Amino acid sequence: MSRFVDRVTIHVAAGNGGHGCASVHREKFKPLGGPDGGNGGNGGSVRLVVDPQVHTLLDFHFRPHAKASNGKPGAGDNRDGANGEDLVLKVPDGTVVLDENGTILADLVGAGTTFEAAQGGRGGLGNASLASKARKAPGFALLGEDGQERSLVLELKSVADVGLVGFPSAGKSSLVSVLSAAKPKIADYPFTTLVPNLGVVQTAGEVFTIADVPGLIPGASTGRGLGLEFLRHLERCAVLAHVVDCATLEPGRDPVSDIDALEAELAAYRPALDADHGLGDLAERPRVVILNKIDVPDAAELADLVEPELAERGWPVFRISAVAHEGLRELTFALAKMVREYREAQPAKVPRRAIIRPKAVDDTGFTIIRDPEIEGGFIVRGSRPERWIAQTQFDNDEAVGYLADRLNRLGVEDELVKLGAEPGAPVTIGAVTFDWEPSTPMGDDVPVTGRGTDIRLDRNDRVGAAERKQARRLRRGLPVEDGEQDQS
Repeated sequence: MSRFVDRVTIHVAAGNGGHGCASVHREKFKPLGGPDGGNGGNGGSVRLVVDPQVHTLLDFHFRPHAKASNGKPGAGDNRDGANGEDLVLKVPDGTVVLDENGTILADLVGAGTTFEAAQGGRGGLGNASLASKARKAPGFALLGEDGQERSLVLELKSVADVGLVGFPSAGKSSLVSVLSAAKPKIADYPFTTLVPNLGVVQTAGEVFTIADVPGLIPGASTGRGLGLEFLRHLERCAVLAHVVDCATLEPGRDPVSDIDALEAELAAYRPALDADHGLGDLAERPRVVILNKIDVPDAAELADLVEPELAERGWPVFRISAVAHEGLRELTFALAKMVREYREAQPAKVPRRAIIRPKAVDDTGFTIIRDPEIEGGFIVRGSRPERWIAQTQFDNDEAVGYLADRLNRLGVEDELVKLGAEPGAPVTIGAVTFDWEPSTPMGDDVPVTGRGTDIRLDRNDRVGAAERKQARRLRRGLPVEDGEQDQS
């Protein structure tokens, strides 16, 4: 048995970028063939794409975790790693993407609309791409970046031109079944319809969609009954049709009071996408009143009494019988006309253009603040410094020296000096905290040493055995030996 799911939480993870390769070309009679390490491949991204053949979020209900493939690492002989394949997740038309805090990230309407749910990590550069005048044969490569991971909430809001609203057992499902080829469940008890049913109505030269929303009751806008679960499916409807049961035997109910009760619920419900779909509040949508079940004698008499009062509100009123197929032709043509007028009133869609936002001239690409947890410490924030930290092999001195050069060229050291940072001050970038050493020579000023080493980091602060022996003799008041005196 198929299930309708219109709200799910998914966990998406993009692929990690492949690591770059640190390799030196080796060939007979060519002992120093130069660096030939290839770049790592980019990780695959996770994308949501609208597919007209998908009508529910059921697949994500059973498989909420999705991960794209990783990029392959680079290899010697200038061989780049393969890129990871993007993972495409098909979603139904009308899917809204939200983050964990409820912020709307995308409103996916229209076949082929795409949203990048998680971006793949970039592959690291190999030592062949890092070679420069100062480092002709780098003994290191950059690491690949981790892919983006996050949790998203997907909500389905049906895309229909006409939405049928009414109390339970008002005949909404029966009306959909006779106006279209849809075959919803129909029974003589309340809340038979537990999921929205969509049907396509065809008339002379007009085609529009109609949605049967599960029955509403007073308090639906606050969560009573099935209200909040399915009121969202009315947000995109251009026309709302009140389906009224004129043959109800429940005490205290009549067509006018039923419509007033549902109008109060529609006015209380505030859709979250007013600015996105441009249809305004539900209370402002065009209305039509459908008096159903007039094949019953008492219902026909009641319809005669209430029709003038409803007509005074300026809403078109139609008397029909879904069972006897009475009044359906006039209703169909009227709905088609209202939908056509709505479509003509909408502004013409303008193709999206690429938006170029140039970088500000005073944008340094990073910010530095004082660390609130470490006295005398600083925190450097910015996409570029944090990315460089993630790409660095900290067990390779040459890679650390290259990182220092990049940060220095970016202006991090100058900014730390302006903020009054002292030598040895703890500086945090991303997940790494290190002691800052100012005035470190850069680039061409650094003497070339062995591969994987950096003379600026080759510092030995360890106290030698002779110095420890001399300090011990001084503490005891003994004379310092000649050899030790010379060393001091």
